[in-house]
Amino acid sequence: MIICKEPKLTDAQLVEVQQIVAEFGCTIQVIVGAHRCVYAILGDEQHELMFNRLHGLDYVDRVDRIQSPYKLMDRRGQLATHTASIGTWEMGKGTLFIAGPCTVDPKNPQALFETAHALKEIGVHVLRGGVWKPRTIPYAFQGDVKSLELMVEARARTGLPLNIEVMDSEQLDLAIDAGVDMLQIGTRNALNYSLLKDIGRKTQGRKVCVLLKRGRHMAPIDEFIAASEYIVANGNPNVFLCPRGTVPEVQGLRNHPDESIIPLLKDKTWAPVVYDPSHAVGRASFVPLAALASIVYGADGVCVECHIKPSEGIGDDPKQAITPQRMQKLMADVAHVRQIL
Repeated sequence: MIICKEPKLTDAQLVEVQQIVAEFGCTIQVIVGAHRCVYAILGDEQHELMFNRLHGLDYVDRVDRIQSPYKLMDRRGQLATHTASIGTWEMGKGTLFIAGPCTVDPKNPQALFETAHALKEIGVHVLRGGVWKPRTIPYAFQGDVKSLELMVEARARTGLPLNIEVMDSEQLDLAIDAGVDMLQIGTRNALNYSLLKDIGRKTQGRKVCVLLKRGRHMAPIDEFIAASEYIVANGNPNVFLCPRGTVPEVQGLRNHPDESIIPLLKDKTWAPVVYDPSHAVGRASFVPLAALASIVYGADGVCVECHIKPSEGIGDDPKQAITPQRMQKLMADVAHVRQIL
């Protein structure tokens, strides 16, 4: 990891650095931060001569070695000072609350708008909403681009930033063009490395966050963090990690709740961790309990499915979405738990 004396290298300086590391089979990845750039060395860092030559450059302040499979996500790296933020929320200054319907029903826009207004009133930071839906059965509702237009309208009415899942490059382009604030990568695409790299490249230098969910079949913690490395290594450091339950499921629950991995993640990486209790347990009555458990384990926030009238929603809303009123109580309970931790 190269830290230069000025906020960024000049074009000529960057070329010189790239030529030096290339002699040792390495490459440079530029990470554009809010106030300065960081230059990550990708490849084998065991070359003492390479480090000596980099140290000898008068415009380089220091060069840090990070012997980790994920050099950029490692909590000992220079990006550990990176401060994630979205809307009015900033990491380290309270709990991040993301909430909204599982699926945005294009035939019932008023339900979305009423939900968004209710969530805005109780202090939710980000509005989530399923525009495109990954479905096991091809005949189930797959989403509708009209739902994206409705989410943009909901943001215009409330001022809430948007969280929208994308599953391919076409959806990614549409979401970026719409100015989506947080791109969600669902569990089925958690290891879709081509998509993860595409997201990193296309959002480099933009104020776009990425919520990366843990894969349903993903067991190793390092694999989860390494997946996020693809996004950061391609230019976007604004990554949030989102455990959401794995398989095999616990009998009676949707998945196997995995909030206990939160301390492990925070021990290894600097990235904020946002827990998804809705998909972990899959039952509205259990969602607040799972959310509170994640806070005890150290989660920076929660992403909860919420609907003004869950029984009238589509997708998973009737079974696992909570109401804005219940969300308000959950937020108060979270604040209480944080006071006693």
